[in-house]
Amino acid sequence: MAKVYATGKRKTAIAKVWVSAPGKGTITVNGVDFEAWLGGHETIKKRVRQPLALTKQEASFDIVASTQGGGYSAQADAVRHGISKALAAMDADFRAILKPYGLLTRDSRIVERKKYGRKKARRSPQFSKR
Repeated sequence: MAKVYATGKRKTAIAKVWVSAPGKGTITVNGVDFEAWLGGHETIKKRVRQPLALTKQEASFDIVASTQGGGYSAQADAVRHGISKALAAMDADFRAILKPYGLLTRDSRIVERKKYGRKKARRSPQFSKR
């Protein structure tokens, strides 16, 4: 039985992902079933399952993930990144499939810091002519 660990990141969210084979295709996040964790967000669920769908391994692996930081969308993308990295570590053929879709690349976009004299990072206070 093979068990591979990978870390996925997105914004300020971090996901620790363990992919074990062989499995039944169950995904558990923070001790909760994947369907219950994301509720009715079908597009986000599809995004998380994308690496498994591309490699045609939906029912081959059991996935256990632990997330922290960020919101549910960033956490879901961090889990996707972690799954992709774990699959690539398991089999070099999976890396060739996942790389063109950009699933192995960490999305480095983070929130820009707020500057003094500004309302937000770039938003200026309203200008008054009189």
